[in-house]
Amino acid sequence: MIDLNTIWFLLVAVLIMGYAVLDGFDLGVGIIQLFTKDPDERRVNINAIGPVWDGNEVWLLTGGGAMFAAFPIVYATVFSSFYIAFMLLLTALIFRAVSFEFRKYSETPRSKKIWDMSFALGSTIPALLYGVAFGNILRGLPIQITDGKITDSVSFLSLLNPYSLLVGVLSLVLFTMHGSIYMTMKSTGKQQDKMVSVAGKTWAVFIILYFIATMATFFTAPFLFDGVLKKLIFWLLFILLFLALFYIPIGLKAKKFGRTFFASSLLIVCMVGLIGVSLFPRLVPSSVDLANSSLTIYNASSSQNTLTTMLIIALIGMPVVIAYTIYIYRVFRGKVVITKESY
Repeated sequence: MIDLNTIWFLLVAVLIMGYAVLDGFDLGVGIIQLFTKDPDERRVNINAIGPVWDGNEVWLLTGGGAMFAAFPIVYATVFSSFYIAFMLLLTALIFRAVSFEFRKYSETPRSKKIWDMSFALGSTIPALLYGVAFGNILRGLPIQITDGKITDSVSFLSLLNPYSLLVGVLSLVLFTMHGSIYMTMKSTGKQQDKMVSVAGKTWAVFIILYFIATMATFFTAPFLFDGVLKKLIFWLLFILLFLALFYIPIGLKAKKFGRTFFASSLLIVCMVGLIGVSLFPRLVPSSVDLANSSLTIYNASSSQNTLTTMLIIALIGMPVVIAYTIYIYRVFRGKVVITKESY
């Protein structure tokens, strides 16, 4: 029987999936902006995500709020351990957010380039840091629970270990591929052809990095593989992941860009899902004492009354967020059309 703790684990996972898919592509577009020289193409890039990026980040806020409500000990431990990294992330997101408006009202080409670079770096840094954060969670944090007190010794430099940086680069490439596939639906002509080329190249790099990261995970965090082969949900996600992965070049070649974007989104959902299946019931494994000091959905959760109350609120609020997201994407579907009101 599924209990409240498990339901909240699933809800948090869904919110992370939603954020990774939605903000993943606009982070990817920002990364592409870093290497785009043509000013007209830069303008198309920024206007492709201009109407939707802030709605996408709602999923991040909702996910953080859900973690705080359901698993406050995890929220406190992770945020304190990653404090400097989160400050860098927040700074990057702030510069990325203001770059849209400041670019729009800039009067010189030089100032527009400055805000284009702010948009690009404000997307690249988070894409890398998200992967680094996931990498550190997967390998485990030096958490120790003694007499009910949680202690950890995490420094910013310790977060930049080889394995976590590998996962960070993997997320960077994944979001770049996802963003370029999104841009195949929003651009035309030569720019669309460039995006097809970028998507194909990053797809090839992603496959190599994903294989290397999987092998590295096997040696760095072997506990993640314990018993997963016996879980039906693992095999379902695994099969869907590879079907999505190998459809991407087929869809690009056939110019079925909408289907290709769906495949890319499914790929991200399956990757997050496989991470969840491997971690469950842990939320933050302990690299010091895996069995007794890891934070799980049971020893790090709120009370049952809190979980029940928050579940009711979530069941009311999440459909609103989903409906809003669907509505916005329906309104702004189609190719980017540049007007005098554009960014």
